[in-house]
Formats: sequence, C-alpha cells, structure tokens
Amino acid sequence: MAKAQLFVSQDEFTCSVCLDTLTDPVTIPCGHNFCLKCLTDCWDQSRVFSCPQCRHIFSTRPELNRNTLLNGVIKKFKRPRLSPPLSQSYASFGDVECDICSGKKFRAVKSCLTCPASYCQTHLQPHYEGDALKHHKLVDPNRNLKDKLCEKHQKSLEIFCKTDDSCICLTRLIGAMAKQLGVTLSDIKRRLEEREKTLKETRRAMDVMKMSVVREVEENEKSFTALIRCIEEAHRKLTERIREQEKREMEKAEGVMEQLEKEIEELKRREAELKELSETKDHLHF
Repeated sequence: MAKAQLFVSQDEFTCSVCLDTLTDPVTIPCGHNFCLKCLTDCWDQSRVFSCPQCRHIFSTRPELNRNTLLNGVIKKFKRPRLSPPLSQSYASFGDVECDICSGKKFRAVKSCLTCPASYCQTHLQPHYEGDALKHHKLVDPNRNLKDKLCEKHQKSLEIFCKTDDSCICLTRLIGAMAKQLGVTLSDIKRRLEEREKTLKETRRAMDVMKMSVVREVEENEKSFTALIRCIEEAHRKLTERIREQEKREMEKAEGVMEQLEKEIEELKRREAELKELSETKDHLHF
C-alpha cells in the first residue's frame, strides 16, 4: 500500500514575530507557536503577557517549554534538498505558472514576496540552498503578488501598522521612524537652547547681585566710619546680616546652576546618541 504524503506550507512553521522559520518552537495556551527567544524577548520588555498573534492576555506569565514534536517536524521541513525531488507538472488552467521556465511553463509551488516571482520546484531550490535567498519570504503560489507589495516602495508588506490599520513595508517603517527621530531631535535642541539661556540669565543675575552687595557694604562702611563707637556694634550686625543674605542667595543660585548644568549635559548626551542613530546606514541595526 502506497504511503500517504503530507504537503505543508512553510508559512505554517513561520514565527509571526521575526517572520522566519521557527527556532526552538514553543506553544502557548492559546495554541499559537513562536520562537523561544522571540517570545521571551517580547515578554521581557512588557508588563502584559499577551499573544503577539491573537493578542490574548494571560493573567500570569506562561511557562515556555520547547515543543519537541513540532521542532522535529521543522528540522525535516528545513532540509528539502535532502529529499528526493518532487515530480513536476505543467501549469494548467487556474494554476500559477513559474516565472522562470521558458517555453511551456511548469506549475509554481511557491511565490516569493521578496523577488517578487513564482517558482516551480526546480527553480525554487536556490531559495533553500543559497545564503542570499534563504531569508526571502515564501508563500503559497499567488498570481496577484502586487497586492502583497507596497505600491510606493515595491517591498513586501511585512509589518501591521495600527495607526494606518494596514500592512506596511520595512522601508516605510524606517521612514516613519526617521521622521519621528527628527521631531525628537528638534525638541531636544529647543530644550537645550532654553536651558542654556536660563543658565546665562542666572549667571548674569549673580554678577549683578555680587556688585550690588559690594557697593552696599562699601556705602555702609563709609556711613558708619564717622559714627561714634556706641553704634559700631549695630554696624557690625548689619554687615553680618547682609553677608548672610548674600550667602543664602549664592547657595540658592548655585543649586539652580548645578541642576541646569546636569540637564544640559544629559540633553547633549542624548542629542549625540540620536544624531549617531539618525546617521547610521545600517537599517537592520536602526
């Protein structure tokens, strides 16, 4: 009796977080599967433990154990070149044709959103064997690949945008992030200018206050020099009171200056970091 063959799509073994084939797959209570590292990183950065796919929220963080059965299936699935080549058939009415075949075309078994093109079993092999192609997004044969590409950038729609309530490509996401980064940099520059202006005004006020105190002390000393000894004690107490006032005002102003200098230093550090990030050409790192 002939053995039954089970044909599955690569999409069934794809992690919805990294959009790549599952690595160390784990199954959570809602039934969805993810890479162990992807889900761990996702939950480590959030206080809410929810499914990245169906958004079901768990009251406590579920324990993650590798799905050994699914892991074994994936290992076999990821070695297509070790399996005997599948028989190919020519495309008939309703089938998606291979874009690479010349002459009479074979039926496509996969479509690539990255290329974008559809491939028969033979022409699909480079996507499994070549390092440059193995990370391409493969889906079931689809003759309407344009519907899965960004009209503006001609890139695959890989990310769902809650704001637009639609899928967008990575290029559009990077553009939106760069725009937001520019707004943040502008805000930091504005706040930096405000702090520097306040610091200058505080320093100028301190200089005026010091000159005023010096003049007032000198005038009081001249006024009390000619007075009789009976009022010398009053003169001394008045001078001490002025000095104490100066000390309090100086301490207050120095505290304001110290705080402003700390804020300026932090803003400059953040400005430098964001400038470095905005100038990077490594989109993946960005």
